[in-house]
Amino acid sequence: MFLMGAAMLERNKASIDAMNVFPVPDGDTGTNMSMTMQRAAAEIRACEFGTAEEISAAASLGALKGARGNSGVILSQIFRGISQALKGKGDTVTAKLLAEAMQSGTEAAYKAVMRPKEGTMLTVARVMSEYALKAADKRSADAYDVLEAMLEGGEIALKQTPELLPVLKEAGVLDSGGMGLLTIFRGFMLAAKGEDPELLELDISAVGAPSEEAYSSNEDIIAATNVEDIKFGYCSEMFIILLHDDVTETDIDRFREKLNRLGDCVVVVHDSGIIKVHVHSNAPGKVIQFALMLGEIDKLKVDNMREQNRQIRERIARERKEQAVVAVSAGKGLEEDLLELGVGYVIAGGQTMNPSIDVIAQAIGKVNAKNVFVLPNNSNIIMAAQQAAEVAECNVIVLPTKTVMQGISAMTGFNPDSSVEENTENMTECFGNVVSGAVTFAVRDTSYEGKEIRSGNIIGLIENKIAEVGENVSELTLTLVRRMIGQKEDCGFVSLYYGEEVHEEDAQALVSALEEEYPDIEFMLRNGKQPLYYYYVSAE
Repeated sequence: MFLMGAAMLERNKASIDAMNVFPVPDGDTGTNMSMTMQRAAAEIRACEFGTAEEISAAASLGALKGARGNSGVILSQIFRGISQALKGKGDTVTAKLLAEAMQSGTEAAYKAVMRPKEGTMLTVARVMSEYALKAADKRSADAYDVLEAMLEGGEIALKQTPELLPVLKEAGVLDSGGMGLLTIFRGFMLAAKGEDPELLELDISAVGAPSEEAYSSNEDIIAATNVEDIKFGYCSEMFIILLHDDVTETDIDRFREKLNRLGDCVVVVHDSGIIKVHVHSNAPGKVIQFALMLGEIDKLKVDNMREQNRQIRERIARERKEQAVVAVSAGKGLEEDLLELGVGYVIAGGQTMNPSIDVIAQAIGKVNAKNVFVLPNNSNIIMAAQQAAEVAECNVIVLPTKTVMQGISAMTGFNPDSSVEENTENMTECFGNVVSGAVTFAVRDTSYEGKEIRSGNIIGLIENKIAEVGENVSELTLTLVRRMIGQKEDCGFVSLYYGEEVHEEDAQALVSALEEEYPDIEFMLRNGKQPLYYYYVSAE
């Protein structure tokens, strides 16, 4: 069911992305939810198949590690609630238990959101759980009846989302997160009915493939793990050469099975008469004995991962800084400026790709500080950053920056020699003092707050709200900057970061025109190299 749900979502993610309220090219709800589901599927594939409890626990853990954007975080919480409901309930999921699990998932999702809004995927989940409970109350109901009731309730709730959330109604779309959730449960039903995935043209084999979230090195893996949590302590690597004349592929398969029983992370690759072996176990001697049954051993290496863990953690503790900053940004130029301003680690992402909880948590660990400030620089990343802060082993302060320009402004208030309290106050004051703007293009026809927008129109945003619509990038940017200066009393400084689609001479001409019009204001022009957005602007 989980794998089919993930496959269904992967197949339909582009359509779900297109349902975004803002007609900008970064509507990514479908992509975020799909990557979250794929991480859940990867965790399921890695676990030893057993009870429904074990499978749902793996799905919950994987979804949490891979959660991207608010929709991904909410989805991970739904799975978390379902897992909690199935804990200790045995092998069989009855109609009543399935309904109770969905109710538990809905409750967990609502609790995860500071101010829940109706008309979102939360509403769809809630109505699905209500229909499930009603169906389960019927004496003859089975789990299939409950699933059908969930889908019926979900479809009704999804159609009602524009009536509950005016911004959806004006844009003429249904809630994209709700559509994503319903798509997953449609996959659940297909699997429960035993539908052939090939007839549906679903590529389930691709679900759960390794993502860019994988740790970059063994040291990262070891450092991120407590000694007591290392189940298999010895990493054994070797080549088996000069294979015995009577060795067959069947013998190699049996060797692989023996290693799987001994430990995990097993790799046995046979090519051109040489076998490459990698395994984590507590019995490296047995690994060597089994290998010698196939041929001679070459380039043997056995590492004690528990001792490596202790050494790495000791070194990290010695090198730990008092304070550091992690920021999210898309664009090489923006990244360089953030690093120059004192950011310790920049996570590539933002508008076009929301980093997951796991990626943010890894970045927090990599800066190796007792106190870490996180600048999400996007309203859709704040929730994931807050979740990452909860699992971090240090003190994390998430400053709710909603734009990269707010993040840059916040960094002007950061001083590594000041106290955490002083930096929190100064950085918050700095980013709260800036008016943020952005210029991009519409990817479809829509209506937003009374503005008629056509596909290809240039859009100007102020504080993430559409403020201007036009046909020409330079003309609209001029109008937008004028409006921002008007909104900022005593404006004395304006920054413009031009994107990868803008020529430097055009950007320079724009700034020259602004300098002539506003001689008392200082303008700074930088090459942000950001995708999709022609300009990021700030007025202070």
